[in-house]
Amino acid sequence: MGRHRIPDDPRGAGGAPGPRVRRRTIAVATSFVLALGAGTFVILRGGLLPLSGNCAQGVVKIDVAASPDIAPTLITIARQARTTGVKTDGRCLDVAVTARASADVADTLGKAPAHPGFQVWIPDSSVWLDQVTLGGRGTPLTSMTSIAHSPIVVGTLETQARSLGWPSKAYTWADLTTAAGEKSNFRLGTANPSRSATGLLGFTMITQSIGRRGGDVDTESAAAAKMLAQYTAPSDAQITATLPHDTSSAELADPRRNQALVISEQAAFVRNTAGGGLPGLKLFYPKDGSVNLDYPYAALDNDTLSTDQSRAVSRFMSLLGSDESVRLLSGRGFRPPTGAADPALVRGAGGEEPQPVGAEPVPAPTGQDLQQLRVMWQITVQRARITTVVDVSGSMSALVPGTQGKTRLDVTKASLLQALTQFTPEDEVGLWRFSTRLDGARDYQKIVETARLGVRTATGSTQRDRLTGAFGALQPVEGGATGLYDTTLAVYQDARKTFAVGKFNTVVVLTDGANEDPGSISLDAVADRLKALGDPAHPVPLIVIAVGPDADKAACDRLARATGGAAYRVTDPGQIQAVLFKAVVAAAASAAAATS
Repeated sequence: MGRHRIPDDPRGAGGAPGPRVRRRTIAVATSFVLALGAGTFVILRGGLLPLSGNCAQGVVKIDVAASPDIAPTLITIARQARTTGVKTDGRCLDVAVTARASADVADTLGKAPAHPGFQVWIPDSSVWLDQVTLGGRGTPLTSMTSIAHSPIVVGTLETQARSLGWPSKAYTWADLTTAAGEKSNFRLGTANPSRSATGLLGFTMITQSIGRRGGDVDTESAAAAKMLAQYTAPSDAQITATLPHDTSSAELADPRRNQALVISEQAAFVRNTAGGGLPGLKLFYPKDGSVNLDYPYAALDNDTLSTDQSRAVSRFMSLLGSDESVRLLSGRGFRPPTGAADPALVRGAGGEEPQPVGAEPVPAPTGQDLQQLRVMWQITVQRARITTVVDVSGSMSALVPGTQGKTRLDVTKASLLQALTQFTPEDEVGLWRFSTRLDGARDYQKIVETARLGVRTATGSTQRDRLTGAFGALQPVEGGATGLYDTTLAVYQDARKTFAVGKFNTVVVLTDGANEDPGSISLDAVADRLKALGDPAHPVPLIVIAVGPDADKAACDRLARATGGAAYRVTDPGQIQAVLFKAVVAAAASAAAATS
């Protein structure tokens, strides 16, 4: 993945320092010597060690930032090394391990700080190393080895697992995600892929699995992201906390509780062995493969590393590969970087054959691919404010071949209703309709104000309920023509006035014709007005979906481009849902790039 290794022993032949080791005077800033009577001591973070004993030659101290899941075990190993007087070039090794979230460290190192505060970084995945070095602007890193592995799987409560045929039946990632979308008692949660390697790599496996299954990868991946986003937590620890605390019916039915997670085997092991009566997890190992968290041991390439520290970095790395360290890591649920996992570990985590518990891990995606996927996730799940504008002119009553008598508007409504299910309660959606002279002299009419789908009215119904009813009630206006230009300008002006900061704002117009209102504003004039209304800092791209062969695609293009949006043609109204998701993702990406 674009990284290189350095030898385990940083010295060249004959003990001479190798080319990567820097010679410089050691400044002892974190330990100091006290003369107390006849005794001399070095004060270490781990306590007092007499210089006249095992550490008579002094100590070498290094700081390690480690992923919170593996940090406790590393702290134990470092403490044992201090207690037993493990040496590096004749001096005692003093390693201070601090638990730090991998995403936070990646953010810090991406800014190339002069003094990061540590010499070694052990994140949970190499994806973070790639994020730091992508583009060549962050702190240079050398990945020396992997100290542990843990496959990313899907963990479910036992009831859900048994209902899916666990352990004898294996599923693909795509199939498990589909099951989560279809079953009300199978809420599948994930840590935020923007801040979690488990979440990001799990979402990668889902999108790749969707691609292998066939169909529209972009649309299905966006739908999966929308579904997962409803049950997402910021971190791995927080998403694990969304599981039920007990098996009471109230706890299991709580909508804030997930019944399944994208999770590492190690995190499932910790959950299952924690005690306290927590419901355990059963693990599905997807049959189309899992990717591992690989816990890279990475040294920082900076000028603050002394020669002795460089050697201490390699010494601690070799210590982590010892039999005792591997045993301690296994006892915490980590697989060794090579060789098979301990069967007791797999059982403790909730794995059981014939699930493919011992399958070879699939290669991790490249840093560039993961970055693109991370951006796609952010765009797809970003809270949206979407005003939909539906053509109800007479031509929308035309029958669609092969639909058993359904009209263009019937099929359009069905697509919009299906698309509505993919938006979260925090998304804002509204509805206008247009033809000619729908509201006095106006060609347009606001049916449902754009508002959060989860907001409730005084009667207890939600905005989603109102929209579902309003979409279903749309009917073609007999003899109505298409008042496209006046409508587009009016709804766009309204969207600009009601812009929601922090959300992706857009207007979606669906039409099957050309502008037919002779008294309306001209195409040139409306395009100029739309462009003048634009604000690069607060973009509202216009998305126009031209339905059928009679729609004026050229005019739609002109209107959309004036706002930084785009127009799309669909020959079948049943394609609207798929095109709508593609259009929203593309428009959001363009808007994000314009404001960055």
